[in-house]
This record gives sequence, structure tokens and C-alpha cells, in this order.
Amino acid sequence: MDKLQIQKLDEMIRSIPDFPEPGIIFRDITTALKDKEGLRLIIEDFTNRYKDKGIDYVLGADARGFIFGAAIAYNIGAGFVPARKSGKLPAETVRAEYSLEYGKNAIEIHKDAFEKDAKVLIVDDLLATGGTAKAMVDLVEELGAKVYELAFLIELSDLKGRDVLKGKDVYTILQF
Repeated sequence: MDKLQIQKLDEMIRSIPDFPEPGIIFRDITTALKDKEGLRLIIEDFTNRYKDKGIDYVLGADARGFIFGAAIAYNIGAGFVPARKSGKLPAETVRAEYSLEYGKNAIEIHKDAFEKDAKVLIVDDLLATGGTAKAMVDLVEELGAKVYELAFLIELSDLKGRDVLKGKDVYTILQF
């Protein structure tokens, strides 16, 4: 994506102060998703980066990671695996707990989500503290698969999520 396209996409992201708690600036991607050019720019950028990389699965985080993850998986010829909040998956799961910038949570994937040594791309909308992303890395590795890279639309660099993901390749389109 060129600088003009990045700037245009950046301008599509709405910032909402004090949501969901005082002191948090929420980066609302729905304004970019509803714009047909914004959505196209995002999906094309990720697709171009990951096509022909031999990725077996795209793991998308609940819920906005599903938006990008399924489209990327389809475009690159990979399977899509949802990482869900606790209690949402019907079969046997593996679980990892994590901290958010404003609380705690847990994420699960089906125990049979990946084959051993499968190449997995992890996708979410936002990299903040890195808690959700690290939990997904842990789940992939617990099942014996390999993390190819982690991809995010937005990175909140002052929250230092990359530090939590040391040793893993991380790609972001926008940084705030």
C-alpha cells in the first residue's frame, strides 16, 4: 500500500475517547469497513503480503479478526480458524488467558484446529498490549503448529504489544 492509500485509510478510522473506559481512546474500524474502498485496501494489502507464502491456516481473533481473517484465508487458499471467547466453541478446546489494556479475558480454539507443523497466520484488527495475540501464539504452539506471522490493521505502539511478541514477525498497516 502506498503512502497516499495509508493516509486515506488512516483518515477513515474514527477515534472515540473514553471508550470502553475513561482514559482509553477506542480506534473504531467500522468507519473504514463500511467504506468499500477502505475495506478493499485492507483486504488487498493483507492478501498481497501473504499470497504464495504456503500458509495453511489463518487464525482470526474474536470478533473483528474474523472480518479480515476469513477474507484473507479465502484469497490465499488457506483454511480459516476462529479463536473465540470462552464457551463459544462446541467441541473440545484449548484455552489461554490474557490481559487487556482494560481487563482480563480468555480465548479458545478447537483442539483439532491445526495439524502438527502447519503454518499459521494470526490476524486481528488491533495490536495494543499484545495479550490477545500472545494467547493465540501460545494456542498455536500448544497444538504443535508454527506461527508464520501476526498481522494487524492497527498498532497502538505506545502500549508496546510488540515487546510481548518478541521473536515473532509482526506486520501492521497503521500505527497510532
